[in-house]
Amino acid sequence: MSCDIKTKEFVSYRDDMKFIIEEDLPKVGAYLYVYEGDNCVFDCLQDSIDICKEIALEQYNVPLESWKNSSR
Repeated sequence: MSCDIKTKEFVSYRDDMKFIIEEDLPKVGAYLYVYEGDNCVFDCLQDSIDICKEIALEQYNVPLESWKNSSR
């Protein structure tokens, strides 16, 4: 029996930075990762994808409409 769980992933770019939001299990939430080059300079776990997007907007000025779905 296979246990393939489809998760959502979103990506956005601003200046020389890459932003990734990865959804985890519903009871866990979503992770926001911020990269400068290959280095992760910030990460956090939040209750939802929308909260991660708001944090990226507030802390890094990443526009809400800039996020692209890159789900696996």
